Amino acid sequence: MTARTDKTADAVVSKTGGSRPAKARRGSGNVRRRPVLAGLSLHALALTLVALVLIPLLFAVIGGFKDTTQLADNAFGLPDPWHPENYTDVLTAGDFWRQLFNSTLVALGTTVITVIAGAMVAFVLARFAFRMREGFFTLFTIGLMFPPAVAILPLFVLLREMGLLDNPLGVILPQAAFGLPITIIILRGFFREVPHEVEEAAILDGCSPAGFFWRILMPMSRPALATVSVLALVVSWNNYFLPLVVFTDPSWWTLPLGVQQFQGQYASDTAKVLAYLVLAMLPALGFFAIAERHLASGLTAGATKG
Repeated sequence: MTARTDKTADAVVSKTGGSRPAKARRGSGNVRRRPVLAGLSLHALALTLVALVLIPLLFAVIGGFKDTTQLADNAFGLPDPWHPENYTDVLTAGDFWRQLFNSTLVALGTTVITVIAGAMVAFVLARFAFRMREGFFTLFTIGLMFPPAVAILPLFVLLREMGLLDNPLGVILPQAAFGLPITIIILRGFFREVPHEVEEAAILDGCSPAGFFWRILMPMSRPALATVSVLALVVSWNNYFLPLVVFTDPSWWTLPLGVQQFQGQYASDTAKVLAYLVLAMLPALGFFAIAERHLASGLTAGATKG
């Protein structure tokens, strides 16, 4: 009886496919391998992107310590001998520091106006209900698709009529205007996520809408403010076309214009041009490194809330 039962069980196992558990075990091993392979692929992609960014930067930094002959004979090797005078000559030149001051003035002015004006508009669009609210927001969204180069001719005529040529405001105000759309879009999303209970509690404590905006909402949105500040500052710092049109007086030139002028003056000395370019990038890189933590947290929070 027992033997007959064993044969029946074997027949059932053979009919139903007794090898399936082994296949399932092999399949589970493949499933475990897939996240590992995906993680390795992402790491390889990240390292590739980092290399694409860092290699030209390292080439410029090291190339600034060479002379033109070394760049021609050994472009990717270490300097032999080193020429730190390329950097010191730039730092001792008065034009560099004047252009650095002009770039800092324009970038900070653009950032302050963009962030404050954008925060006020985003606050109204996020916390107040009125007719055509979404229409106004759509209008600002359309502003992202409007390239500044298209408006350069009417903008030049307008600035000339207003007497803002060779004036920092002639660059600050248009840059702030073109930076408002992305600022409003980012800040509106953050402001809408603040619970209405917080606003109601502030009003019950005697806080006006303006007081709620300045005392409560702005400190709570610090990551978002850091994000839009970095974006506005970097865009302003790297802007070349608008200062080129507005500033005809060399005393108002910014660093991007200074790099172009320096390159034309020292066209035969590529190493010194690389040194000037590296020094022109350092302030923006330093600011970005300081604000990196706030920028990352702001983007992460924005993605979570979205």
